[in-house]
Amino acid sequence: MPAPMFPANAHRFDPYRTFKFQVVIAGQVVAGLTKMGALKRTTEAVKWRSAGDPSYQRVMPGGSSFEAVTLEHGLSHDPVFAEWANSVNNVADGDAGMSLVNYRRDVIINVLNLQGTPAISYQLRRAWVSEFTALPEFDANNMNTVGIQSIMLQHEGFVRDEGIQEPAES
Repeated sequence: MPAPMFPANAHRFDPYRTFKFQVVIAGQVVAGLTKMGALKRTTEAVKWRSAGDPSYQRVMPGGSSFEAVTLEHGLSHDPVFAEWANSVNNVADGDAGMSLVNYRRDVIINVLNLQGTPAISYQLRRAWVSEFTALPEFDANNMNTVGIQSIMLQHEGFVRDEGIQEPAES
């Protein structure tokens, strides 16, 4: 039997905060990222009855599906969202051609501790852009609003990177 594992920070009782995170697409951290939707997997419940015991219904796991993830970042000159969205369905070229090589990408999500060190990391597998908001709604009467671009990612699941260990805190 393996020895029990103790966290690197036995003194830590506080959970990680949701405002300290980064998303890496094509090896580069997305600039100005403000919000990311939750990673969620749902497994279908399959109900069945045994012929010899018709009074009880049993439940077993069926197929799993993964919800789309939305990423939002402040409107800037960073073209990462537009370039990826255009590789899926490039309407700018007029032929709506798809880049069969580059439209799917793995995405890294790092949860950072308060010192900015990755503490937890997940990888979205084979993600692609299904929805792209290039420009937000504009309102000349609201001077305090930041413009937000967004993409919605369809993906084939996520997996935690077990190589990322809890960083030691002082």
